[in-house]
Amino acid sequence: MNMNQERLLKVILAPHLSEKAAIGMEKNNFYVFHVIDSATKSEVSDAVEFVFNTKVKSVRIVNVKPKEKMFSGRKGQRKAWKKAYVTLQTDQKIDLIGAQ
Repeated sequence: MNMNQERLLKVILAPHLSEKAAIGMEKNNFYVFHVIDSATKSEVSDAVEFVFNTKVKSVRIVNVKPKEKMFSGRKGQRKAWKKAYVTLQTDQKIDLIGAQ
């Protein structure tokens, strides 16, 4: 395995499973993933194609800002993270349940 393939395996951290993501999977054939902070659209596209053996149509990346929280009267923050919305070609599917 060369350096580029190792990088592709590290780009996708986990699938993001939420109600919005489930509706998107059913209706619009897009999947949501937690990705590393330095990931680019082309890296995410290549990583999904490499790991899941599918064809990617488009990728949108969102930086999720940290939320402020209170804990025992002290202010704190959750960590910021990055997620990617990956739209597949019309005939492609990913089985996220079997992939975990």
